Amino acid sequence: MLMTVIGWIVLGLLAGLVGSKASDPSSEDPPMDIVLGIVAAVSGGWLFHTLGWVGVASLSVCSLLVALGAAIIVLLAWHAACGRQSHARESRLDGVCHE
Repeated sequence: MLMTVIGWIVLGLLAGLVGSKASDPSSEDPPMDIVLGIVAAVSGGWLFHTLGWVGVASLSVCSLLVALGAAIIVLLAWHAACGRQSHARESRLDGVCHE
């Protein structure tokens, strides 16, 4: 179990890097993109494993695709939320989106 989680974290690092460039090539916060990629990969791996997809329990092409897909979805949502702030919301999210 621990090795599976470590594997998903490694896949998340890779997915965060690739997803960062795929979702927003001009991203100014790659470390946050990598963290979000790790969270997305672990969450996506858990979700797919829970749904019974056996292939995502090990490091494989299927696992990489799940991690990358989850990372891109999360990063697109993150960049959309942080990129389209109204001026009223900007001060509340400024510390979160643009640290």
